[in-house]
Amino acid sequence: MQGADRRGRLDEQAVLLVAGVADLAVSALGSALGTVRGLLRRSDAADLAAQAEQDLMARGRIALDRHAAVPPAHLEILARHALSRRAAGDV
Repeated sequence: MQGADRRGRLDEQAVLLVAGVADLAVSALGSALGTVRGLLRRSDAADLAAQAEQDLMARGRIALDRHAAVPPAHLEILARHALSRRAAGDV
């Protein structure tokens, strides 16, 4: 019977956790919508949107540069090193 009781507590904890996350998401979404409504009422909303777009593009560029940069292959490094030694006369 202890296993069933423990399983019930774990199920209850999981439900409470999911409910807490859902409540947090709804709260954050409501806050974000209020902010967006306030921004849309501004007279310089077009300028703000353009700046936000530029900022997002810059962040995207930085993120891609950080994660998409592939280091040169090991054999490529060795080949470059051999060419530089050969050019220096260290063959």
